[in-house]
Amino acid sequence: MASSQLTERALPAERAVEYEPDAARLGLAELPDRDLGIDELRDLVASIACDPDTWTHLVAFDDEERVYAALHRDAHVDVWLLCWTPVNDTGWHDHDISSGAVAVVAGELVENNLTLGDGAVETRIGAGHAFSFGPEHIHRLNGAVPGSVSVHAYSPPLRRMGQYAVSDAGVLRRMSLSSSDELRPLD
Repeated sequence: MASSQLTERALPAERAVEYEPDAARLGLAELPDRDLGIDELRDLVASIACDPDTWTHLVAFDDEERVYAALHRDAHVDVWLLCWTPVNDTGWHDHDISSGAVAVVAGELVENNLTLGDGAVETRIGAGHAFSFGPEHIHRLNGAVPGSVSVHAYSPPLRRMGQYAVSDAGVLRRMSLSSSDELRPLD
């Protein structure tokens, strides 16, 4: 890794882009027979976000358990709809070997990134914005406002994730989870 990359604070949510509802994008019907790159993943979630007929019937909210639904899965990508309240929190996590993208379709999400120098850095992503990230990305997400909805895509499809906790002594630890396990903050 080049030294300039080591000094740059790489927070993908800070580089979220506004997506246009009528822009031509990569959709589910045009998926290539290979894993997708981060720009393609961002285009895919924006395309699906702009097609509410495919997901609005799945929208629901629950403070006790985050509501989510699989929208698509094949050998190279999986796509999810996630519904958020401010109480819903993924805890610190990574996506193992998968790159990902998030499009916020309603409300606002809060992404936190853990830095050694500044602690947790918070970025808010509003409706109509999308961002993408590589497999090295560690973050924490929650709904900033009630009724937040987002579309997420991962390539290759999620099989495992890392869940992180910071002990009272400040030690960071990782637990490996199956993609079928719900992300929640660890104690």
